[in-house]
Amino acid sequence: MNDLLLTIRRTLVPIHKEGYPFIVIGIVLTVLAGTFSQFFGWVFLILTLWVCYFFRDPERVTPVADGLVVSPADGRVNLISTVLPPPELDLPPVPMTRVSVFMNVFDCHVNRVPVTGRIGQIHYTPGLFLNAELDKASEDNERNGMVMETLHGGQPVRIGVVQIAGLVARRIVGFVSAGDQLSVGERFGLIRFGSRVDVYLPVGTRVLVGLGQKAVAGETVLADLGGGPERSFRRI
Repeated sequence: MNDLLLTIRRTLVPIHKEGYPFIVIGIVLTVLAGTFSQFFGWVFLILTLWVCYFFRDPERVTPVADGLVVSPADGRVNLISTVLPPPELDLPPVPMTRVSVFMNVFDCHVNRVPVTGRIGQIHYTPGLFLNAELDKASEDNERNGMVMETLHGGQPVRIGVVQIAGLVARRIVGFVSAGDQLSVGERFGLIRFGSRVDVYLPVGTRVLVGLGQKAVAGETVLADLGGGPERSFRRI
């Protein structure tokens, strides 16, 4: 019985309010299409169920320890490199470690902050809608970047987080504003429909994921600002 309840809880997760208008449209189209054709009625019903699935917003159990950086997105780690941060973030023009998580259309698209801290600034940049898996998408695609100001070992650290629209995505939605104080794992936005999130970390940060690894927003630990050996942490 407990296993059954756990399965139901994991399957019937809440739907984010951003998805409500699309679900209503899907229901209306399903009814209209079903009136004229049973086949197209089923097609629109399946699409409506997929929209419900796309906008799911499950609860997450976030690991907490000084220096941990958790994934801001569900998806696959597709890039780990050392690059200059985007100029619009106004970070020092020195190389930083970039970890990119690519979200396909079947991943949960609600994004979560990777560290506890204050949002120093938010900057939206219009652009193209290239495949978000490409490296050049960081420079060419429409994106929304923010700088998180956190503390590690009592010292201030600035981290860049950039939502990047993809080939299908046409809308980046933000839930926060500059100056907001957020806890690690809190929701800060979402992207419709297939996209990427880049995290820019100081060089010397210990990356704890590998290319191709599946990441879970608010749960998977991407990196440790302090480097050093493995260490324990608690979850909230």
